[in-house]
Amino acid sequence: MNRINALFASKPKKLLSLYFCAGAPTLDGTADVIRAMHQHGIAMIEIGIPFSDPMADGPVIQDAATRALRNGMTLRKLFTQLEGIRNSPDAGGVGETLPLILMGYLNPILQFGFERFCQECVRVGVDGVIIPDLPFKDYMEDFRPIADRYDIRIIMLITPETSEERIRFIDDNTSGFIYMVSSAAITGAQKEFNSAKQAYFNRVRNMHLKNPTMIGFGISNQQTLQSAWANANGAIIGSKFVQLLNEANGNASKALDQLFEALQS
Repeated sequence: MNRINALFASKPKKLLSLYFCAGAPTLDGTADVIRAMHQHGIAMIEIGIPFSDPMADGPVIQDAATRALRNGMTLRKLFTQLEGIRNSPDAGGVGETLPLILMGYLNPILQFGFERFCQECVRVGVDGVIIPDLPFKDYMEDFRPIADRYDIRIIMLITPETSEERIRFIDDNTSGFIYMVSSAAITGAQKEFNSAKQAYFNRVRNMHLKNPTMIGFGISNQQTLQSAWANANGAIIGSKFVQLLNEANGNASKALDQLFEALQS
């Protein structure tokens, strides 16, 4: 079973997933960040592929992507850094159960070659990919058959503006989980989710989808975390952790301790 599906089968509630951008703030810190997250009990990890035009991302993640590219991060280098990440913890790996997801824009993946991308994911132990600018029609016709062949989950995003018909179509044609973007705006921390966002969460929850859901964009404190947990299977935190990781000069354990402290307030 794909590790993403296995995670939701074994622990369907109150999951916490974190995002960071590979290559930022330091080029060679990817494996260290993943190991620190594993040691801190993070349920699922999203590894960002830096891109020069991250249109859905706010300033924190944009800055991280810019720094990563300046540091020399590439998709090829990222796969090299992930070699051995599935070793046992005693050997410096994270073992065989922690789901790893790559998140990046379509252009670098197409340049790399999508089938080759899937082959590399299998080789290093990556379980899924989030491609925010992948049109669903292209996913269905060109990408899904290849991803299915390699048991790679392509995770789709929905927003408050996504119609019920489209949400159900996505639910019927994907596996893993559905990424509920809390806002149609760019990424970035928020102090609370307003009534409109709560209505969106309620609407999707009451649809009783087949796929689990994870809420991301804007989670940075106890209030937003608890709201995500109450309305979905889990929460995804990106900007807040990326900010703390940068402030800690790449010391992931320190950044994680500070994140957990922030999530208590």
